[in-house]
Amino acid sequence: MALSRQQIAQRVAQELQDGYYVNLGIGIPTLVANYIPAGMQVLLQSENGLLGMGQFPSEEQIDADLINAGKQTVTMATGAAIFDSAESFAMIRGGHVDLTVLGAFEVDCQGNIASYMIPGKLIKGMGGAMDLVAGADNIIVTMTHASKSGESKLLSQCQLPLTGKGCIKRVLTDLAFIEIKNGQFHLLERAPGVSIETIIKLTAGELVVPEHVPEMCFE
Repeated sequence: MALSRQQIAQRVAQELQDGYYVNLGIGIPTLVANYIPAGMQVLLQSENGLLGMGQFPSEEQIDADLINAGKQTVTMATGAAIFDSAESFAMIRGGHVDLTVLGAFEVDCQGNIASYMIPGKLIKGMGGAMDLVAGADNIIVTMTHASKSGESKLLSQCQLPLTGKGCIKRVLTDLAFIEIKNGQFHLLERAPGVSIETIIKLTAGELVVPEHVPEMCFE
């Protein structure tokens, strides 16, 4: 069974480490804030100038002036700091973010990512994504494995305008956790109940499948 958006975020949270500085992109990535393991100290960074972003607020906690890069209201963790965009992007461009989690329209087996526009249909805008993919070594892309019409988003070569080239090493979809290396997709894990055959069918780029592919584990 395909993972929900919340389950994708929960699996990403398993990749966090104590002391990490983490940037969460718009969409599914923002949900990761709700699944940080208990007792782990992780500082979430938003490119609009917030370090120490907390979980999404309850109705009583909402402050309309406190937002993330996607203009969603957020909370601040103890010790959080607010600063201007210039300082925020200096942190990103300087390589001071330990993990970046981004959404995407397409990823290919060369590690290229397309995430900001579909010509003639949607121009979401680049935002901070170009800086994030250029300044981060550790990036996880979260997205559905295929479009609503059933077309693969894991391609041999991206068809949409690129956000970054050769920068993506890991992709977590609603069907699988995949590593990109040597110009190939490598299947690491599959969603509970999802067959390897289904993943192969919906992966357009070359996919390497090991003899044993474990199912993702959710506690």
